[in-house]
Amino acid sequence: MKERFSENCLPFTQDQKLIEKLWIEIEKNYSQKSRHYHNLDHLENMFSELDFIKNDISDYSNISFSVFYHDVIYDASSKSNEEKSADFAKVRLQQLGFQEQDISQVYHQILATKTHQISEDKDLNYLLDADLSVLGKNWETYMNYTQKIRKEYSIYPDFLYKPGRKKVLKHFLAMENIFKTDYFMEKYEEQAKKNIQWEIDNL
Repeated sequence: MKERFSENCLPFTQDQKLIEKLWIEIEKNYSQKSRHYHNLDHLENMFSELDFIKNDISDYSNISFSVFYHDVIYDASSKSNEEKSADFAKVRLQQLGFQEQDISQVYHQILATKTHQISEDKDLNYLLDADLSVLGKNWETYMNYTQKIRKEYSIYPDFLYKPGRKKVLKHFLAMENIFKTDYFMEKYEEQAKKNIQWEIDNL
């Protein structure tokens, strides 16, 4: 992951100290003890999904920075993680010498991971689908994911966690499609709906 981040930065700066500093920041944030799911493994999974369709993404550099920074701030008790992550990314991308339009695109891509609404921006739809790809994974992977999410929200007792979790899951099922792109829809939609319905029934 460190190598990938460095390669992403090199077109913008040759300052290895800056690149190292930015990476250490990312690694530290995603490696906090409270992060059982929203950690570096989550980023790795997103990249493994997106690498398959790299040629279909018009600006893979911007999408990559959105992946790296979309959960850089994550507090289970906060409702503004995406906004804080987007603000965090904006400052770092400015340090890297990003153009304003690219900073704006990454900023809005990160914000979009809050509501996961379909967009006219095809790249963004791929990002959102990769972020949710775990929902359509095999049974064992999904079970593991639900356990990790529960650990992240361990500050909440069951009587608070379960209704909140059900609300999130029902929100996904109420969507016409969970996934926005044909690629992810064909790959994960059917299994995702089965997984989510199972979790709702067993909460």
